[in-house]
Amino acid sequence: MKRFTLGYLFSEKKLGKDEKIFAKICKKKNIDLVMFNILDKINETELEQKAKKCDIIYNNSAEDFVYEIIKTLEALGKKVIDSSETYYYIEDKWLFYLKCKEHKIPVPETILLSENINLAKNEIADFNKWPIVLKRIEGTQGDFVEKAENLKEADEIIKKFWNSANERIPIIAQEFIHSPSYRVTLIGDKIVQTALKENKGWKSTGVYQKKFKKFPINKKLKNIIEKVKTLSGIKICGIDFLEKDGAPLLLEVNTTPGFDFFENEREGLIEQVIDFLKKST
Repeated sequence: MKRFTLGYLFSEKKLGKDEKIFAKICKKKNIDLVMFNILDKINETELEQKAKKCDIIYNNSAEDFVYEIIKTLEALGKKVIDSSETYYYIEDKWLFYLKCKEHKIPVPETILLSENINLAKNEIADFNKWPIVLKRIEGTQGDFVEKAENLKEADEIIKKFWNSANERIPIIAQEFIHSPSYRVTLIGDKIVQTALKENKGWKSTGVYQKKFKKFPINKKLKNIIEKVKTLSGIKICGIDFLEKDGAPLLLEVNTTPGFDFFENEREGLIEQVIDFLKKST
C-alpha cells in the first residue's frame, strides 16, 4: 500500500519549531513529508515534480507570495489546504467587511476612503468616530494598521501609507474598540483552542502579546463562529473577536493560524491538523 504523502508549504530560512514538529509526527505516523520552502529558488518543473508525490498539501506560510504558489499547485491538480479561493474575501478587508454585513455577522463600523486626500478627510470627518483605526485593505500581522486620534493624524497616516508603495492601495477607516482580542482556532468543524490576547498597547494581536489565557465560548459567540466558518470556507483557521458593550464583534479571520499560544498544546494541535489533512484527501 502506498504511504500517505503530505506536502508542506513554509517560508523560513531554516526549519522552525512547527516544521520540526510536523516532521516528527509524520515520522511517527509513517507519513512521507515533502517540504516546499517558498524562500528557496524553485522553478515550475521542480515544483511539479515535488507536487506529484503529494496526496494533499498544507500551507503554513503567511507570506503574500505563497498565494501564487498555491494557485500554481492547484493548476497542477493538487488539493491545497487552505485553497486559493478562501483568500478572495478575507485578504481584502473592505470586501470581507461587506460580506460580513451581508451575512449579519457583527463587525466594527467601517468605511472605504477615497483616493483623493481631501475627500478622504471629509469622509473621516463625517464618520466621526474617534479615535479611528486606519488600515490598508491588504496587510498581515498588524502591518499598515495605525490609530489616529484626530483628523491631522489621520491625514499624516494616509499619506504615509500611500508614500510606502508605488500605487495608492485603498485604505479603510474603522471604529476603534478598546478590547482584548479573543482568538478561536478551528480545525475542520472543531473548535480546538481559545486564547485571550491582551496587550499594554492598543494592538492586541499575537504579534504583540506573549502571555495568553483561555476563555469560554457562549451560545452567541458559537453562533457567530458558525456563520464565519460558512462564509470563509477556511478549513484550518484562527478567528479574532473584539468585545463591545459585552457583545462579540468579528475582527478578522486568518488562514495558517499560529499554534504557539500555549506551548504545551502545540504538538497536539499539529497532530490534529495532520489527522484532518489525511482525512481530507
